[in-house]
Amino acid sequence: MPTPSAPSPTLSLAHSPDPDDVFMWWPLTGMVNLDGTPFPPPRGLPALDTGRLAFRSVPADIEALNRRARAGHDLFDITALSVRTWADVAGRYVITRCGASFGEGFGPKIVRRADQSNDPVTVACEGCLAKPGLRFAVPGFGTTAFLLLSLVMREVGAPPEWRARCTEMPFDQIIPAVAQRRADVGLVIHEGQLTFSDAGLREVLDTGEWWRDRTSLPLPLGVNAVRRDLDQRFGPGTRARVAELLAESVSFATAQRERSVEYTLPWAAANARSAGHEPPSRERVDRYCRMYVSPLTLDMGSAGKDAIRRLLAEGHAAGLCPDPGDVETI
Repeated sequence: MPTPSAPSPTLSLAHSPDPDDVFMWWPLTGMVNLDGTPFPPPRGLPALDTGRLAFRSVPADIEALNRRARAGHDLFDITALSVRTWADVAGRYVITRCGASFGEGFGPKIVRRADQSNDPVTVACEGCLAKPGLRFAVPGFGTTAFLLLSLVMREVGAPPEWRARCTEMPFDQIIPAVAQRRADVGLVIHEGQLTFSDAGLREVLDTGEWWRDRTSLPLPLGVNAVRRDLDQRFGPGTRARVAELLAESVSFATAQRERSVEYTLPWAAANARSAGHEPPSRERVDRYCRMYVSPLTLDMGSAGKDAIRRLLAEGHAAGLCPDPGDVETI
């Protein structure tokens, strides 16, 4: 009797709604609206031949994706994850070599209002971060950005109670929270790294610079990951083929840069509106995509793996995350 063929699946591809993720994956999923519904054909159709596999875009805030992965049920097949959260779910997900976000001398920014006292911009300045009573707006306790902030706060000698003064909120609400005095310090990720000054905020510390100065490594922020059980569910070789298609998608999107950036503009505008900003210029969106869709995004290689190992090892040594063991990639 012939062996039944593996089913032809439609795989969920969950990603954040920031421009770099949107830039990378439309060749696989087809172009979609802000709620994830497809555009009419032909733009709503994938630009690549994906064979027996199909891909469905699921845009969501990165901390929502982190929580979904940690919950352990109704898992997405492919998902963006903060590097910090991957340490919690390494048994469920394997990192793909393609699709990660690295800051190469830049990263999440710690910001305050420009009208606050002009503390020197150094990690060790007492008034900047260790001052008692400061309220922090953060994009989620499972984000890599929060792990970095925690490492910085250890370095400045902040008492452990500072964590009780942190409020989680969607990434696009952090800048307004600080500007409107609902928080004293903001931890800014995504395109807010380029727009915070528009809201009258100033940089206290760029965590990517801080990390580079300490380690000479790129800063691993987010990864793309696939479920470890794809081969069991959909047939041998599925996981490897998905990883190949992800790399093809990033290569295609980069080769079609003008088209890719044009597609990201409504997403960037929606994020800006949520933060109370004017939509960013095309040039600013293109600059952001160039920052976070880099050669390391196409293939992190040994440099990317070493950076992930170092960050999680420091986090584990500080009691801030579990030790995930070997950093396996596909």
